[in-house]
Amino acid sequence: MERQILSRLNLWKVSSHRKPLILKGARQVGKTWALKELGRRSYENVAYFNFEEHSEYKQFFEKTKDVDRILQNLMMAGGYKINPGSTLVIFDEIQECPDALTALKYFCENAPEYHVACAGSLLGIALSKPVSFPVGKVEFMELGPMTFTEFLMADGDNNLVEYLGSLDNLEPLPDAFFNPLYEKLKMYFVTGGMPESVYSWIKERETDLIESVLSDILGSYERDFAKHPDPKDFPKISMIWKSIPSQLSRENKKFIYKAVKEGARAREYEDAIQWLSDAALIYKIYRNTAPGLPIMAYDDLSAFKIYMGDVGLLRRLSLLSPKAFAEGNRLFAEFKGALSENYVLQSFVDQFEAVPRYWATDHPRNEVDFIIQRDNEIIPVEVKSENNVESRSLKQYKEKYGDKVSIRVRLSLKNLKFDGDLLNIPLFMADHADRLIGIAKELL
Repeated sequence: MERQILSRLNLWKVSSHRKPLILKGARQVGKTWALKELGRRSYENVAYFNFEEHSEYKQFFEKTKDVDRILQNLMMAGGYKINPGSTLVIFDEIQECPDALTALKYFCENAPEYHVACAGSLLGIALSKPVSFPVGKVEFMELGPMTFTEFLMADGDNNLVEYLGSLDNLEPLPDAFFNPLYEKLKMYFVTGGMPESVYSWIKERETDLIESVLSDILGSYERDFAKHPDPKDFPKISMIWKSIPSQLSRENKKFIYKAVKEGARAREYEDAIQWLSDAALIYKIYRNTAPGLPIMAYDDLSAFKIYMGDVGLLRRLSLLSPKAFAEGNRLFAEFKGALSENYVLQSFVDQFEAVPRYWATDHPRNEVDFIIQRDNEIIPVEVKSENNVESRSLKQYKEKYGDKVSIRVRLSLKNLKFDGDLLNIPLFMADHADRLIGIAKELL
């Protein structure tokens, strides 16, 4: 299967400002595979060290920060040759060896000729702890689940990928492309973007196998909850996790603590939510109070929504059967369009540097699903998964903020169209939203 991050990893390889790399992301999204694949394609050899499988490697970092001594010990222990520039050194499960994280500083300062890349499970949690971290001495990349575009490539639909990538206007798509893309997106809502789930569908075409794979992944995540350093927070993390489908099934998807447990208070559950966020298992989306820059300066920290890291995992956690795949647009519209919103959010996180927000007013009740910062502009985005695509909240947003809103975006099951300042993007083109908005801006 192909992952688009490989092109970014190759740019890291040839950069004259290259630093040791830390690849972040949730468990089982393919971080180790991506690094090994980079090594296979772009280096003469790979030297792979897993600190969880071989805890004895930790000793090499405990008593010295001398890079030459560390590498010499690793070569002898692992049986690898490590040559500057031609060997990719991979430190996997690096969260198990904090001294190795610290040593990245010395690789950067004293041995920049060596190419070092790191990955690990729950790495975001390890990096949030107060350790001697090499600030400014490492480069970060984030890997999420497979996008819909990557799903199409994996499923052998390169013709559809090439067609979408070649569009340079905002005219409706012919049915010959629209209809198969619509059906493929429904299947993506079933598999999600976890590589093992996608692979199982490609190889076997059995939804029962997909369900088993996704259940196993959810089970591994729930076992990770027990790794929280404070045992009393384990049940809180679990309760928040299991409450996500019910949180998203409401018309107003603002996170409600009492939906987790009657009488629950924010201060009791804040750490648990942060743990899930650091583990890259959820997205925490704050309410935006005004279309100002930077977008984070206008966060209402008391109001937020929670989405899951993958649409397929959300579907499985919600116990929504793949049989809904055959029932028209039910998968898109199920529990108030939450699957569609989760999918769009996943697509946007890959395209825009700032995490999206949402906008809402209470009197009268209006809510715009996402607010994105694109360059120096704030853009409202509505997600519609029903046949009715009237965007009342988008109209209210435009009326309230006037000339601060040059373009509005709606993602729906309707065809591509640009009408006035409203850009309608088919849901299956969410991966292309940034480029399509750019085309629309040129036409204004």
